[in-house]
Amino acid sequence: MAALELVGVGKRYGARHALRDVDLALPEGGALGLLGPNGAGKTTALRLLLGFARPTRGTVRLAGLDPGRPAARRGVGYLPERLALPARARLRGFLRLHAALAGLAGADADQEVDEVLELTGLRERARDRLGELSKGLRQRAGFAQAFLARPRLLLLDEPTSGLDPLGVRDARGWIAAQRARGCTVLVSSHVLSEVERTCDRVAVLHEGRVVGSGPLEQVVGPGESLEDAFVRLVRG
Repeated sequence: MAALELVGVGKRYGARHALRDVDLALPEGGALGLLGPNGAGKTTALRLLLGFARPTRGTVRLAGLDPGRPAARRGVGYLPERLALPARARLRGFLRLHAALAGLAGADADQEVDEVLELTGLRERARDRLGELSKGLRQRAGFAQAFLARPRLLLLDEPTSGLDPLGVRDARGWIAAQRARGCTVLVSSHVLSEVERTCDRVAVLHEGRVVGSGPLEQVVGPGESLEDAFVRLVRG
């Protein structure tokens, strides 16, 4: 069963078509880089997968289930492009709340929070208020929240935004560690070099349509870089 699947999906906002006849599937354990220029439909696709919006036509599934059902979203970790963190909340309390929302309680929740704080290098900042953290540290907090409860599927939207070079390198390692335990990963990003390092397949959206998709080695032609292939596919 595919970890996520879009079949014949269209999404329209008034007269504007955000997605047109999108077919996309990601097998369990895979890592997909979702690429496209601004306005290509990447954020819309993520909103549909998270159940935040409904398709105008077609079918969206997470592990065979409608994303609108809470059971489908259980086990999904999400890092949005624009993090809206409660400024006055302390980091540990914020993560403890999200652990509870993920179904963890008591010592299990505390242990999980400790583990993601350690993983993301935030253990010494656990008592800090989120509003006191730098942009890069807030991005690390977003990763920590997404990793809680060992999700089976990670949806990461511009995950390296705001990270310094060390943070970018750390993020690659975190994603690789999640994949090593069998987690499926979708990365939506404009940073093609990071997609090349973290994903084994790509899908390129342009004007709401998939203009190229498949394993990385098939999408990227002989002698091409991913950037070359991206430009070729988008410009037709």
